[in-house]
Amino acid sequence: MDKIKLVVTAVISALMAWLGILAVPVFLLVGCNCIDYATGLCAVKYRQDQISSYKSIRGIAKKVCQWLLVLVGACIDILINYAVECAGVEITIPFVLATVVAVWLVINEIISILENMLDIGVSMPPFLLPIIKYIKQQVEDKATIADVESEEKYEE
Repeated sequence: MDKIKLVVTAVISALMAWLGILAVPVFLLVGCNCIDYATGLCAVKYRQDQISSYKSIRGIAKKVCQWLLVLVGACIDILINYAVECAGVEITIPFVLATVVAVWLVINEIISILENMLDIGVSMPPFLLPIIKYIKQQVEDKATIADVESEEKYEE
């Protein structure tokens, strides 16, 4: 049992060290994926729907694809770091894009969890869902602003 604890601790520590700034959003994403899946299964009964293996597998595939989106963001971050290094600039840029993608996905998962809970009949503070949706909008607006500014530079 101690060997298993040691191996698990070593793997998690190595993963957190490698992910750096991305560790918390990734672990939150995985946790929220599991909670969303579980609350979604519970909410099916209250939605007058049926659990089907097709919908279940599709839901799991969507969760795995979310992890792949974070991986794509990390790949882009690695390419940016490589380009900066090749240009002779000696700075290291953390996983910025991957972190923003992961945070956006976590927020979406939280919204889905809250909606599942509403369908189940859990009473919820009226401000909770609007606050989460506001945070999502803020993340999207910041990403959109950066996109619009870069387009304006290329038009000039």
